[in-house]
Formats: sequence, structure tokens, C-alpha cells
Amino acid sequence: MSDTAVKTPAAAPTAPPPKRDRGRLLKALAWVALLVVLLAIPLYLDAAWLKAGQYMMIGGVGAIGLTLLVGQAGQLSLAHAFFLLAGATGYTVLSGPSDDERVIGLGLDPGLSLIGAVVVAALLGLAFAPVSGRLRGIYLGVASLSLVFLGLYFGQSAETLTGGTSTGRTPEPFSLFGFPFTNGGPEIELMGVPIRQAERLWYLFLLLTVLAFVVAKAAVRSRVGRSWRAVRDNEAAASVMGVSVTRAKAGAFAVSSAYAGLAGAMTVLWFDILKPDESEFGTYGINISIAFLAMVIIGGLGSVPGALVGALIVNGLPQVLSLYSADLGWFSGTGDGALTPILVSSFVYGAAIILVVLFEPGGLAAIGRRITPAKKPHLPEEQDK
Repeated sequence: MSDTAVKTPAAAPTAPPPKRDRGRLLKALAWVALLVVLLAIPLYLDAAWLKAGQYMMIGGVGAIGLTLLVGQAGQLSLAHAFFLLAGATGYTVLSGPSDDERVIGLGLDPGLSLIGAVVVAALLGLAFAPVSGRLRGIYLGVASLSLVFLGLYFGQSAETLTGGTSTGRTPEPFSLFGFPFTNGGPEIELMGVPIRQAERLWYLFLLLTVLAFVVAKAAVRSRVGRSWRAVRDNEAAASVMGVSVTRAKAGAFAVSSAYAGLAGAMTVLWFDILKPDESEFGTYGINISIAFLAMVIIGGLGSVPGALVGALIVNGLPQVLSLYSADLGWFSGTGDGALTPILVSSFVYGAAIILVVLFEPGGLAAIGRRITPAKKPHLPEEQDK
């Protein structure tokens, strides 16, 4: 062979993955890392902190439902507390013992009762569809507020269902396929840590929160989510494009109510008692509806991850301050003028709402998008990202 033999050309270098693919991969890895951390938390934190985390997850589930309704479908609702009560009552009645003469119970399996509570809340939301389909904006918000007062009356008068305001009633402990989420049942240890009621409820609530998150993201990206955003942006244009405005509005309200019903069932398991409110300001009162609205505004209207962050702030701050109150020495007063963790938290997230509205209407979700420049500038129809 001569010295001038033709050399084989070197293989072309492999092209690096596009920036968008790398961004998605990093995002997926971040979510997996967060999930691993959440799974490991019960092995390192005590029951009080787990209880606080469970309350944040309750807020997260309810806030996801409300952000679908307010941010994606453009319907204002202040009735979330009513559907919370509906879910709590639904679970307690469906799973309650059938031989109790004081209250009504159907004795169903707790797992089926949890699903039944979600269905009951969704049906109640669907029953409100004739109103939600005709109103919008502040008029719909005021109309939906009437449901909170209806829930207050229902809780006080339907004692055979709720147990009444004086004593309430105890819900049936949750179990799944015979496995109890209490201190009873089989003894389980992970890395030397006994998995009891606090740890088991943590994992149950985490599973429900993840399911709620995944379903919401799928709904937002589907045809249903596109119809919600079309109705939100312009009802007339959506109707011309073939979207049934009435059906889209009714569906959004039913889905949001179902999420609130699930959060209500989680609430009654968290408190371990169903106790109706004696006034409009209570566990299922106006303040709770406003708190959920604060979560979705702070997190960013229409953003599913933002709703979780909003719940972390609004539901988490009072819990954290309560746990630290003894160390901080800030909340030693008593009486009407006392500075309490709930009062301080209300001031904080009230100020947060004002700051968000003034300086960043997109909420924390918009700040997050700005920090990650790899993503393309968001369009109005992509607020779920």
C-alpha cells in the first residue's frame, strides 16, 4: 500500500442533547430527589414535625384543586371550605359504624369511603354548576360564598351526620386492604425507626398528594385543560372553536370540589375528629376559603407546583411557629390581644399577597420560571408549566 493511502474519516462527534431535553432531564431528577427526601423524612423527624408536614400536604391537595378552577378555568370560588366539610362528613358517614344509635354510619371500607367522599364532593360541585355556568368574576365569588354559610347551617343542624357542634364524632381510622394506618397492626421498622401512626399517615398523605399532583398536571396538559383555558381567556371565542362553555365550567367546578373533598377527608383523619364549626370562622369557615385563595395567589394562579409552594407557606408557617413558640418566647400572651402563631402567619401571608399583586402577579411560579432561563418565555396558555 502506498504512503498516500486514503485515511478513513473520523466519526462525526455526537451532537449534545438539546437544551430543552437537558432541562427536562434535570427537572425530572430534581422531582425524584425531592420525592426521595420526602420518603426519608419520617426516619429523621419526630411525630410533631410529621404532623405539621401532613397539614401542609392537606393544604397542597386543596390548593391544587382551587388553582385548576381559578387559574386554569378563570372561575373565582370562595366555597372551598364547604366542599372540605362535605368530604370530611362524607368519609366519616360512609366509614362510620352502622350500629351507632346517635349518628348515621354505613360501615363501608375506609378506602372505599375515601373515594366516596371525593365523589360526594364532586357531585355537590356539579350541583352548583347551573350557578357557576351563568356567573363569573366577583359575582361568582359572592355566590359561592353562600355555600360556606350553608355548610355552617348543615354542620350545626344535621347532628346525625356530623355529630353536632358540642361533641362532633370520631371518624373510623383509615386502613387499606386490611393494613391499619394506626399504632395497631403489624410492627414495622425501617432503619431502626418504628413505623407507627404518624409515619404511616405521612406516607398515606404523601401518596395522595403525589396522585393529586400527577392527575392535575395530566388534566392541565390534556384537551380538558385546553378547554378550561380557552373559556378563561374568551368565552365567545371558545364557543366558536367548538368548546362547550357550560360543560367546561361545570367540569372545572366538579374537579375542584373533588380535590377539596379529598382534602376534607384528609383533614378529618388529621384531626381524628369531625367537629362542625360554631361560627363562620373555624375549620370549615370563611377564613379557610380565604387561606386556600391565598395559597394559589402566592404560588401563582394556574401553576400546580406553585399551589404546593403556596400551601407550604400558608399552612406551614403557623405549624412551624407553633413548634418553635416555646423556644422563641414570642407567643406567651393569652386573651383576645395575644400574639399567636396563627395571627402572625395571617399577617405574613397577607403581606405576601399584597407584594405578589403589586410586584409579581404571576406569583412564586413566575419567579421560578425567571430563575430557570433555559425555559422559553411563558405564554398565557402555559401557566401550568
